[in-house]
Amino acid sequence: MRDLLKQLDAVLEDRKRAGGAQQSYVASLHEKGLNKILEKVGEEATEAILAAKDAQTSGDNRDMIAETADLWFHTLVMLSHLGANSQDVLCELGRRFDLSGLEEKAARSNEG
Repeated sequence: MRDLLKQLDAVLEDRKRAGGAQQSYVASLHEKGLNKILEKVGEEATEAILAAKDAQTSGDNRDMIAETADLWFHTLVMLSHLGANSQDVLCELGRRFDLSGLEEKAARSNEG
């Protein structure tokens, strides 16, 4: 899976650098700027939440998975726009791996 994320990171960077909003959805998002990208992340998060609620009722996870993929995609575009990528997030998750969630959350609140 990490290889897939690396490949996606590379494609997103290529499309960001190449520009051409007419030919690339990713390039068009970068051209519109961070606020548009954040709007899409929020929209996809809402759609993922609604699909999860529907999945709980129906027992069918397909829409929830599709909406989560959309959310992840747009989040990766956000990371790319700000000079980060999936590997940065994976490193952070790896750093937290042996921590209890409560300990990790307490450590973050003590930092701020």
